[in-house]
Amino acid sequence: MSTLTYPEAGATRLDPLPDGYNHLRHRTAVGRGRACFEAAGTAVTEWRMHRATGARVRASEPRASAGAAVEVSVGVGRFRVTAPCEVVWTAYGRSRTGFAYGTRAGHPECGEESFVVELADDGTVWFTVTAFSRPRAWYCRLAGPVVPVVQRWYARRLGAVLRKTVSVTP
Repeated sequence: MSTLTYPEAGATRLDPLPDGYNHLRHRTAVGRGRACFEAAGTAVTEWRMHRATGARVRASEPRASAGAAVEVSVGVGRFRVTAPCEVVWTAYGRSRTGFAYGTRAGHPECGEESFVVELADDGTVWFTVTAFSRPRAWYCRLAGPVVPVVQRWYARRLGAVLRKTVSVTP
């Protein structure tokens, strides 16, 4: 049984994103070629990309799978923020790999975020973060317009970390 805190589960898979939320789309090239694509897809779906940013990840599965529980946390001590999520869809294809998770009770936001790696016809490997969210916790509401700025920064950070991760993969 799903415990998502929003009704539009799976909406990051298709356009348009639902109204009533802040929207985020960030796309960046992370490398070239099949080997890079496969390494990036593995880093994304096995939680290594998130962990490489310094986030703690606890997941019920070693690899993203629909229904898997995921808890991402950042910060230190009393200033640690924990974000419980559930994987709502996955993509494991020849030229597209990734997943989306949605917020569960206890998450400071309400919404969904996807992390997708694609291999373009020209060999470019693209990483895309797509999200829709709105504040749920009092501190997110209080932070107001700062939250989308932090989310954009984190999406860029994920792309940079993924680019570095796949550039050192043999």
